[in-house]
Amino acid sequence: MGIEDILLHDETIFQDINAFNPDYMPENYNFRDSQMEGMAMSIRPALNKGRPVNTVILGSCATGKTTAIKKLFKMVEKNSNKIFCCYVNCQLHTTRFSIFSQIHKKIFGHAPPETGIPVSRVYEKIMQHLSDEDKALLVAFDDVDYLFKNNMINKIFYDILRAYEEFPGVRTGLFAILSELEFRFALDKNVNTVFIPQEITFPPYTRSEILSILTDRAKLGFYPGVISDEILEEITDYSIDGGDLRTGIDLLRICGNIAESNASKTIELSHLEEAKSKSNSLKLVETLRSLNKSEKDLLKVIATKEEPLNSGPLSKLFMEETGLSYATFGRTLEKLEFLRLIDTKFTGKGVRGNSRQIILRVNSDDVKKCLL
Repeated sequence: MGIEDILLHDETIFQDINAFNPDYMPENYNFRDSQMEGMAMSIRPALNKGRPVNTVILGSCATGKTTAIKKLFKMVEKNSNKIFCCYVNCQLHTTRFSIFSQIHKKIFGHAPPETGIPVSRVYEKIMQHLSDEDKALLVAFDDVDYLFKNNMINKIFYDILRAYEEFPGVRTGLFAILSELEFRFALDKNVNTVFIPQEITFPPYTRSEILSILTDRAKLGFYPGVISDEILEEITDYSIDGGDLRTGIDLLRICGNIAESNASKTIELSHLEEAKSKSNSLKLVETLRSLNKSEKDLLKVIATKEEPLNSGPLSKLFMEETGLSYATFGRTLEKLEFLRLIDTKFTGKGVRGNSRQIILRVNSDDVKKCLL
């Protein structure tokens, strides 16, 4: 198929290509009823003039935590005006001003000016409004462990949970969403005394559940007859091996694109094999090409070590080999984690604060081939 045919051909096997987007919200959300019920119970007191119950929501990547939160918040907003439910992505918002700007936007419909207004004024406006309107506030912090990177978590949690001390009658609560529970032990005592969360766990999906989810998504995204049960079984196994449901959903999209580029009205096994190769190698190559020199240098240090390093020893190696500062190391590490090239796991207190173990998410040999 020529370039013009690819661009202009109006036939497609996609019924709704958006069904394969990472932020797609399926109308039918299965296998998480008990978790949704638990979170609803945490919100219920706020609908009856009480405070939301602080909750830690645990589960590995792609177990439905974020989707569950967003769907539940949408249901609450549809049925009640007694509580503001604000979702905050802590990978994108890590400062006090940025976080309270998100809460301000949720309550007032717009963000405050980025300059000229101190965060204390934004905070006071939010809490005074809650007091005047007699409404509760529940903030869900997704990937809350990112707030450790600039030591913001204690201050932000304190600001929200102890707001009633300055604004009597204000009712606030937190949902902390993450994959590990270690963060709790690093909270200050004056935060722990008011946080005291219950826990809701999202276990990994079983094989039959993954197959069901992928089948439903394929029905939404493709026209009938485009993809076979055999292909869906193969993609399910590949998703389990990769440890991430999102891998399977993305693979459905790539398979569809390959089939269309071959003018095929159905997805074949050959398309799947090509999609697997492209899904891994192209994504990594494109990501590595986007890195600047310091980011590539740090990734090379990580990839050449046989065992995972803690952030302290890794920072020393990075600074010795590049001559760059610790602040640059911190910013660079955040960028690599945001790009999902590495994982960081909190391990306790270090010389410079909270220590983290650095784990390479991608194949070290592939990184070396691209960077060395």
